[in-house]
Amino acid sequence: MRLERMSNNKFKIFLTFDDLMDRGLTREDLWQDLPRVHQLFHDMMYEATDELGIELEGMLQVQVYLMQAQGMLIVVTQSDELNDEYDEDFIEMKVTLDESKEMVFAFSTFEDIIQVSKHLKQLPLTGGSVYFMDSHYYMKLEENDLFEFNRESIIAIMSEFSSPSTVTSHRLKEYGKEIFKSNAVESITHYFD
Repeated sequence: MRLERMSNNKFKIFLTFDDLMDRGLTREDLWQDLPRVHQLFHDMMYEATDELGIELEGMLQVQVYLMQAQGMLIVVTQSDELNDEYDEDFIEMKVTLDESKEMVFAFSTFEDIIQVSKHLKQLPLTGGSVYFMDSHYYMKLEENDLFEFNRESIIAIMSEFSSPSTVTSHRLKEYGKEIFKSNAVESITHYFD
């Protein structure tokens, strides 16, 4: 589990699917086993208070994003408004859950993208888009790129050459430099094979 403070009243937690399994939860449990999920959030809030030195009380807005290959990104915002009806140790969480249909992987070199593209082309996957941002290359695969393929196979191939990324496609589009807008695998294998 990784924690990062974003502001005085906001922080994010990133859990990989391995982290969830270590805590005894599967991806399906997140949708079905509400008591265990509630306990997971409760435990994570206590860990965050210890590690980040944040006093949590009152209303917390918890936004949970499930990402295809990466895991779970949780953004927690503490409301400045305290309700006088509750004692000071009271914490109320308003949780929203969203699942991303895209995969984003970070590469340290463009050569790694060339190599992974050769393997993906053999599936034959041809889609994807590529961006450059903060000294890294990113390949984004959307739902329509993955439609006919076994996701676990794609994740296994991608993981040999890259790392799953928590960067969103919105951030890539806004701050990154677009190298291939679509059909990245097809274009890369055409120009670099």
